[in-house]
Amino acid sequence: MKQLNILEPQEARLRFDNLRRQLEAEKADAALITDNANIYYLTGRVFDGYIYVALNGPEIYFVRRPIDLEGDGVVAIRKPEDMAQSIGLNMPQRLGMELDVTTWSVAERLKKAFEGAETINFSPAMRRLRSAKTPAEIEKIRQSGIRQERVYRRIPHLYREGMTDLELQVEIERISRLEGCLGQFRISGDSMELYMGNILVGENADTPTPYDFAMGGEGLDPSLPVGCNGTVIRPGDTVMVDVNGNYTGYMTDMTRTFIADHTSDLAAKAHQCSIEICHRMQTDARPGAEARSLYATAEAMAREAGLERYFMGHRQKAGFVGHGVGIEINEMPVIAPRSRDIIAPGNVIAFEPKFVIPGAGAVGIENTYCVGADRTECLTNAPEQFITLLA
Repeated sequence: MKQLNILEPQEARLRFDNLRRQLEAEKADAALITDNANIYYLTGRVFDGYIYVALNGPEIYFVRRPIDLEGDGVVAIRKPEDMAQSIGLNMPQRLGMELDVTTWSVAERLKKAFEGAETINFSPAMRRLRSAKTPAEIEKIRQSGIRQERVYRRIPHLYREGMTDLELQVEIERISRLEGCLGQFRISGDSMELYMGNILVGENADTPTPYDFAMGGEGLDPSLPVGCNGTVIRPGDTVMVDVNGNYTGYMTDMTRTFIADHTSDLAAKAHQCSIEICHRMQTDARPGAEARSLYATAEAMAREAGLERYFMGHRQKAGFVGHGVGIEINEMPVIAPRSRDIIAPGNVIAFEPKFVIPGAGAVGIENTYCVGADRTECLTNAPEQFITLLA
């Protein structure tokens, strides 16, 4: 048998206490956690089932699979309707459910299982809760950053003259997996899809995509229209690499730009501007800063450099310049012009001020930063200038 909650007891208590503060803020007396990312956040593992968290009372872990989990509060069930019987007379009056990520049919079934309880959407509260990382979470992200950096430093030696973007991506994926990358690219929501990351060569970077990513790409098939498309890497092209940084269940997000030989002066200027924006964001991302002000600063720096037409895309632009990262790649806060988010200690944010230059491709960097009370630390420390691919 295996212990269900494998977090350190003090860490688990901290996370559940923080969740109960969210319950108080929402005036709810219980929450039902169903989403894999949130189950992992609260227990350190993923299982098929539910976590019932009462404002006043112990946590109950309702488990369908696997059958070999044990521990305080673990209750084996076959179907959702079994939960109410276990809770007994302490049925909630106001129940928080993750309605942003639960299908309609499952949500309706769960509502019937807790018949009589008013249900509210608790998904935004869980996103707020997870946006401020604990020291233990930050350490996991730091370890992912160290291992991702090791992979990026090996990329120049993977290149062979005449390679396509796909061939290079396959080699990067191979060394990533051997370094310990889990392969899981966890994204919140059902309208964003990506496999292991994004490699963009030359003009393919200017191809619009239906997904809300900073960069696009045609992809290899209309069923997944994003990323590499078989373009041969040639002198003058840029090669933007933004691949999976999930080594611990918590991700870092890092982009670097490579060149096979040379690229245009305009591309070099835009790349340097990206580095300067990232460094400015690191300085400005302090507790209490407005996310939309950070975006405005980045946009102004691009405009002052005469690069606004290429900023965050050329033919199609992304509407943000940064995002929270952790268990999922798209967490709070969001660094966007209409964002209401306020930077807080414990936020882990990926800043990605990128440009698409016609005739060259995508340029710029992306780093993951941890916001502390006194300073903001960069967790992805591969070289930032253009990196030459070695044939």
